[in-house]
Amino acid sequence: MIRFRSVARVVDDLSCRARTCGAAGLLLVLGACATGERAAMPAPAPVVATPVSEAVVVAAHPLAVDAGTAVLRRGGSAIDAAVAVQAMLGLVEPQSSGLGGGAIIMVYDAATGSVTSYVGRESAPALATPGLLDDADGQPIPHREAMLTGRATGVPAAVAVFAAAQRDHGRLRWDQLFDETIARAEQGFRISPRLARHIHGKFPQASAPDVVAYFSDAAGDPLQVGDVLRNPDYAATLRTLAQGGAQAFYRGDIAHAIVARTHQPPLGGAMNARDLAGYRPEVGEPVCRPLRQYVLCVAPPPTSGVGLLQLMALLDGTDIDQRGPDDPQSWFLFAEASRVMYADRDRYVGDPRFVPVPVDGLLDPAYVAARRQLIGPRAAPAAPAAGTPAGAPPTADDRTDEPGGTSHMVVVDARGNAVSITTTIESYFGSGRMVGGFFLNNQLTDFSWDSAAGPVPAANAIAGGKRPRSSMTPAILLDRNGNFVGAIGSPGGSAIPAYIGKTLVGLVYWQMPLQQAVELPNLVARGTRFDGEAARFSPRIRSELAQRGIEVRAGSGEDSGLHGVFYRDGVLEWAADPRREGTGRQPE
Repeated sequence: MIRFRSVARVVDDLSCRARTCGAAGLLLVLGACATGERAAMPAPAPVVATPVSEAVVVAAHPLAVDAGTAVLRRGGSAIDAAVAVQAMLGLVEPQSSGLGGGAIIMVYDAATGSVTSYVGRESAPALATPGLLDDADGQPIPHREAMLTGRATGVPAAVAVFAAAQRDHGRLRWDQLFDETIARAEQGFRISPRLARHIHGKFPQASAPDVVAYFSDAAGDPLQVGDVLRNPDYAATLRTLAQGGAQAFYRGDIAHAIVARTHQPPLGGAMNARDLAGYRPEVGEPVCRPLRQYVLCVAPPPTSGVGLLQLMALLDGTDIDQRGPDDPQSWFLFAEASRVMYADRDRYVGDPRFVPVPVDGLLDPAYVAARRQLIGPRAAPAAPAAGTPAGAPPTADDRTDEPGGTSHMVVVDARGNAVSITTTIESYFGSGRMVGGFFLNNQLTDFSWDSAAGPVPAANAIAGGKRPRSSMTPAILLDRNGNFVGAIGSPGGSAIPAYIGKTLVGLVYWQMPLQQAVELPNLVARGTRFDGEAARFSPRIRSELAQRGIEVRAGSGEDSGLHGVFYRDGVLEWAADPRREGTGRQPE
């Protein structure tokens, strides 16, 4: 946990190398001072907790927003409301998150001026080996097949991490947070257009037996938009959790059912009751760096927060702030900085309990400046190679193939507390296996498993008890005095850092309203690929990008689902990505 009552010291330590860049004014450069000199900086004012009267819930489905605002009206805190939002999302958006998955939670506590990171990343069973996802001949199982196996499921983390955060920051009792979802599960809800598209999707889980059975009507036909779906098993599971707390999930009947389902063919897994009973989320300090007049805080590895911070540091040394969304050079700079960031992230980010992750080295201003030199007048045809930051361990090439089945929420309560939470079951409907009315994750396919058996494994290689790398990057934005300014995050698999980075460019550098920044076209540049919303770029921009070596092609994978809030001149803005079904609401 990092307390921003001492933000003057924190900012001073992190920005000891300062410089000016044209009209941009003072730029905060990240990391330790290479020369030992400190530039003169205005001393931040003492932190004064600033309670706000606005409260808001922004999430991926209107019913989830309703559940969260109902908790706020009962006097609940931001994390209380978030527990209710997650419970409802597991019912109405089961393709993206749920009790069988994991979550990364960032909490801002207005009373103490502190930001705390709660990492609830699923972990491999203790008995997992580097060959967990190989076939009998030692060859990697095709990804489409691996996603459906019992071996793909990591120890679920969502319940544990939400319980830990709610224990520390909640105001209501745990058993008061599930009523709306229990009632809705029993009464039923109408299938939304987005859920219907996934029910009728072409991905492997859509044809998994549990998925087909759950989303079929009495005649055995797949449900359609507007059909009512009830889930009494999920209601029963939530009652058990409400009464017994998180331990009721990790011990007893639910735990036994999870283990049994993962042991069933094809390719039963190695999870056992000890794995579940022993799971603990990681609670601690976020990684924070200055971003112009703000401080950007993200979760530590194995999340990809360090990648987002590096991306913004790379861009901070360019003139992107003097340009705008209609300038092709803006998108060229963003794409090339993204490629550099992904090269480093893919090479070095893994579970720090198993492999050293050179966070400080990746964010060192001298290293960032050297990496920025790779951005030339044209995009290099070959993918940029990873650099060698200070503290970097030897690692093999990364082979992670990361799909997305994820959701994001932001909640602010009337006391000024805020949470930014990304939650997932990995790919759509997870492994396609259901227990107690919820789907199990297939998070272990987020490992780089086909390079794990070499003499030097990849940073993200499989190991027993290890957590796979996550692209989830919920972020909290503070002012220089440590007061809450905003929160942002998105689903989208490996594209998440790019989606958030694009939004921060619009919000911070171009001073756009948050909603407009969210709606900027998506461009995800990684390796030799330039995926994006090609049709949303003007012909002129696409033509000039092509002249610079960037051919934007229609994106692959899921759309962004950016949700965020931002205080501008004391006025609360909230934004929900129109690419999905999310919305926001303030309690009446």
